[in-house]
Amino acid sequence: MGELLARFLVVAAGGYLALGACFAVPFVAGWVGRLDPAARAGTWGFRVLIIPGTILLWPMLLTRLWRIR
Repeated sequence: MGELLARFLVVAAGGYLALGACFAVPFVAGWVGRLDPAARAGTWGFRVLIIPGTILLWPMLLTRLWRIR
């Protein structure tokens, strides 16, 4: 039972991170400017730095983007 739970958690975490990575690409490429006008003028170095946080916090960022529309 413990091994099954561990496998499920690993697969669930992998899926969460995979969805986050898929979200991070368009977010960093252009959507970040919708949330923060100062980020609109951000360099690509800045955008690369925010990728890990975007991957981890993608549900919150997606919710904020949804509210802006």
